[in-house]
Formats: sequence, C-alpha cells, structure tokens
Amino acid sequence: MAQRIVVTGTDTGIGKTVFAAGLTALLGACYWKPVQAGLAEETDSRRVQRLAELPDDRVIPEAYRLAEPASPHLAARLEGIRIDPPGLDPPDAGGRPVVIEGAGGVMVPLDSDTLYLDVFTRWRFPVVLCARTSLGTINHSLLSLEALRSRGIDVLGIAFIGDANPDSEETICRLGGVRRLGRLPWLSPLTARSLQQAFVAQFRRTDFDR
Repeated sequence: MAQRIVVTGTDTGIGKTVFAAGLTALLGACYWKPVQAGLAEETDSRRVQRLAELPDDRVIPEAYRLAEPASPHLAARLEGIRIDPPGLDPPDAGGRPVVIEGAGGVMVPLDSDTLYLDVFTRWRFPVVLCARTSLGTINHSLLSLEALRSRGIDVLGIAFIGDANPDSEETICRLGGVRRLGRLPWLSPLTARSLQQAFVAQFRRTDFDR
C-alpha cells in the first residue's frame, strides 16, 4: 500500500490545512479531507489544491460535505445527515502517497459516539501533529500526544506553526518524547511559491518516511 499520513492538530484554526498543503506538495501526494464542515468560504480541499498546485485527480473528494462551520457531529446533525465512521477509508490513489487531514483536534467527534481518534486508531496510519507556537501550546500538545499514544498510534513527529518559540518547542519535544519535524512560519503573502520555499527550508522529506 502507498504511504498514508494523517495530519491532525492540537486545536482548530492553527494552520493545519496550510501545513497539509505543503506536505502534499513535498511528498508528491494526493490529498483527502474525509469530512468538510463549512462550505460558505474556500474549502480545505480547494485551499490545498491551490497552495499545492494539484491537478483535480490528486484531490480525493470528501466523503461528507457539510454546510455549517462546526464540529462534524453537530454540522451533520443540523443537516439530518448521519456520518458513518466505519465507512471512512481513503480510496485508492493510484499508488501515490495520501495526506489525510482531520478536522480540528484529535478528540473532535464525528457522531455521538465516535471521535476522530477512534478512526485514527482503526486506520493505524502514522500521524503528524500540528501545534501552534503561541500561549497554551504546551498543554494542548502534550495532551494530544498522550491521547494518540494511549491508542498505540505511531506519531511521526510534531510540526510547529507560527512565530519561533524555542522554549515551548523544546519543552514539548522533551516532555512529550516527540521528534521536532520543523516549524512553518506565518507567510505573507501566502502563495504556492512562498509555501514551497518555506517547506523546503524548514522540513526534510526523509523525516516523513516510515
């Protein structure tokens, strides 16, 4: 089976989708967002396609597209839709790697009984944890790492997003026993070119191999 990597985060709105775009481009991968909640603005799939400059056939269609920008379990309930977590499996990508992006954090619910963490546990794909570098990141990062490891999930490492915060980054990696993959700075302007340059400067392709 071709390489599958799950990109998850410590929270929502931390830059996880931008990181996923950079990783997809770096790996020459396909991208899959199983559940998209929020359709009024640019979806995560379209943003990744734009920033990674992907052709249509390298963006795997979402299993669920929900209008409300909310937790998947709530967005689905508001539309009278039932998400079927056991049916969430990445389709064949023609031998290419697949970057799979979750929603929000590790413990986001998909329905009344199932967390994204439960799906990650079933998949057994290696995970990259994205963490912001601002205040509160130590607690959120260590809790997320604890949750992933409690299920025996392989954590490839942690990718920081934001301005440099050497003490927090070192503390998380030391106490969490996790590899620092790199740090993606805030980019202005954020374009396909600026993202590619930042990724090449900050991350190594070999760190994402298993």
